[in-house]
Amino acid sequence: MTHVQYLKPFRKETPFHAAIDPLMQGNGWVRWQGYYSPAFYDSEQSEYFATRHGASVYDVSPLIKYSITGKDAARFANFLVTRDLTKIKPMTAAYTAWCDDDGKMLEEGTIFRLGENEFLLNAALHQLHWLGDAAYGFDVKIEEVSETLAGLSLQGPNARVILQAMGVKGIETLPHFGIMETQLDGKWLRIDRAGFTGDLGYEIWVKPQDALWLWEALFRVGTPHKIAPMGSLALDMVRIEAGFILVDVDYIGAKHAIRPTAAVSPFEAGIGWCVGLKKDSYFVGKRALAAEKEKGSRHILIGIEIEGRKPAPGAFLYADKPGKTELGLTTSAMWSPHLKKNLAFAKVPPAYAKPGTEMWIEIWHGKEQKIERSMVKCWARNRMFFDPPRKKAMA
Repeated sequence: MTHVQYLKPFRKETPFHAAIDPLMQGNGWVRWQGYYSPAFYDSEQSEYFATRHGASVYDVSPLIKYSITGKDAARFANFLVTRDLTKIKPMTAAYTAWCDDDGKMLEEGTIFRLGENEFLLNAALHQLHWLGDAAYGFDVKIEEVSETLAGLSLQGPNARVILQAMGVKGIETLPHFGIMETQLDGKWLRIDRAGFTGDLGYEIWVKPQDALWLWEALFRVGTPHKIAPMGSLALDMVRIEAGFILVDVDYIGAKHAIRPTAAVSPFEAGIGWCVGLKKDSYFVGKRALAAEKEKGSRHILIGIEIEGRKPAPGAFLYADKPGKTELGLTTSAMWSPHLKKNLAFAKVPPAYAKPGTEMWIEIWHGKEQKIERSMVKCWARNRMFFDPPRKKAMA
């Protein structure tokens, strides 16, 4: 035995793996929380266009899911997150952040209120120890239930009609961020109207043993409606268009930041709208966030639109064309095939965050076996570049 044996990869298979594996046209696997997850099936371009013009299916089973129950569950959940959960009714979901005492984000994600004192928190990072510490003094039970649910995200303009074709009753009346539970072919389903694409979309949860049935049922009725599987490369494209931030890309969770200055607040991450400073009760980080609101943030993550067609990942922004006054850095970037715009997220000082503010950006790009530098104009924009009415509209 040598040390090399310890370097061998160990990955788990999601309940949908047997359906996904035959569709992989290349070695497009990546690791997501220890699971095999597709980066692409055929090409990210075709999967991107399926999402924007038909429908796509993405395996969200590796998401970490925490059940929060007990007599004090509602009080604890409202103490944990920045949103005012007293305004969130049962069978409704909400996007929120949760912070440390310094007001720095541990993470952001979706919390599902399934009952008066029953919640499910979706996370991309492991948070169980933090949740346990935060729950001191509350009569609650916190349990990771990730492997008890298998999920597919069905996204795109044809998502609703596919669920209707499957026979899901009442899907046409499910509001944005609403949750419903139903039975189909004797199988239990939980469906929430949410997603990571900024489009009309649903997340469908089943018991792991029913995963292959769900996959087959969706594709059986979805073929006439241009359904396609989607990997993480295409998902990254649509989430940038939608303005959604990604942990470890657009920000670093406070417990994972090597330098304390690398941690950010929800205001700095550009999601200050989900901070409920007017909540009657205290929540973790409230005092620090109230102080930041009054004093001002160090920087804000905004959307920018860039002149030309050359994407600008990891590019520096400046206040002037000569590049003497550095402003910030892009975190995510892409050329949008649907919007025909050059888009990015960038951290800039608050004075430059107002939509329409002109800046300059330095882009290095490959051209005929050499690297060229361009200094072009860019403008601050609302980060939600793509926000179609169908996302929230009823049938």
